[in-house]
Amino acid sequence: MDLVALQSWLDNASFAVLFTTMLIYWGSAAFPTIPYLSTLGTTGMAIANLCIAALLSARWIEAGYFPLSNLYESLFFIAWGITAIHFLAENMSRSRLVGVFTAPVTMAIAAFAALSLPTEMQSAEPLVPALKSNWLMMHVSVMLLSYAALMVGSLLAIAFLIVTRGQNIELKGSSVGTGGFRNGRYRPLQAEEPSTPIELAAATEPLIDHSGTGKTAVLDPVAVATVEKVSTQAKAELLSPQRLNLADTLDNISYRIIGLGFPLLTIGIIAGAVWANEAWGSYWSWDPKETWALITWLVFAAYLHARITRGWQGRRPALLAASGFVVVWICYLGVNLLGKGLHSYGWFF
Repeated sequence: MDLVALQSWLDNASFAVLFTTMLIYWGSAAFPTIPYLSTLGTTGMAIANLCIAALLSARWIEAGYFPLSNLYESLFFIAWGITAIHFLAENMSRSRLVGVFTAPVTMAIAAFAALSLPTEMQSAEPLVPALKSNWLMMHVSVMLLSYAALMVGSLLAIAFLIVTRGQNIELKGSSVGTGGFRNGRYRPLQAEEPSTPIELAAATEPLIDHSGTGKTAVLDPVAVATVEKVSTQAKAELLSPQRLNLADTLDNISYRIIGLGFPLLTIGIIAGAVWANEAWGSYWSWDPKETWALITWLVFAAYLHARITRGWQGRRPALLAASGFVVVWICYLGVNLLGKGLHSYGWFF
């Protein structure tokens, strides 16, 4: 089998494996009592990771350069990066929900690259002069790995929002810094602050008047009904211990994965600036790709600042991270679809 035919087989195999893996993860989430489904999902992601790695290696051997020069190659590289980061996140969280979100995104990327792109965009072409540099591997690979990590972190933030479903909850705390709460891993309650629905009811309960005279006066039933309603509402706002623990885990792992992707993004931008100065004589030219890379950096810098310095946890930083998922895709693909700049060659324009 020649390398071109092998690549065609591997990209279709990657899509098929990822599609099957997605169904397995969804099945494991819908039917958690069925044994070994989550293990099969992890195995499927491993097979997909190996298929994509073999595809990129065959491409490298065929073309003679690191396969990151066009859309087809970069799509499969970022799919490989997501599957790799998936294992890190799944190992830390030990939750099947990681695959429920990462598998469909990776499958969609593989489907777009293997089934939607025209043949001429899938074939390896000689490098344009500007890409004949050692910076190709350094800059582009680091940028794509950062995108993969930030996407996974954002997907986990979306999973957190779905698990909590709009409820404000207290987390054990995964922020590190002066703004984080660190007291036995739980947020310290303020003085006189009720911590449970029963204590909340007791704190607001005007039912019994101890006047010191030895007599007890019980107030009217309306007050009793009011307190019971308050207590019931407070109980309804609480998540089950399992969901609370899952929410805390997703929040923590999302923060850590984004904390991994952000330094990679920073290194990639710096490497790109050095390469731009070498190739075009300017470190920064406000090209659409450069501008959106800066916007992406600012969004996740704001997220980490809110977590580390301000001590944000829960829904507010999760919403910011979820918006970062869209920003990453605009930076990675959108500007090449909607605008023309120095980074558009070898892609769509």
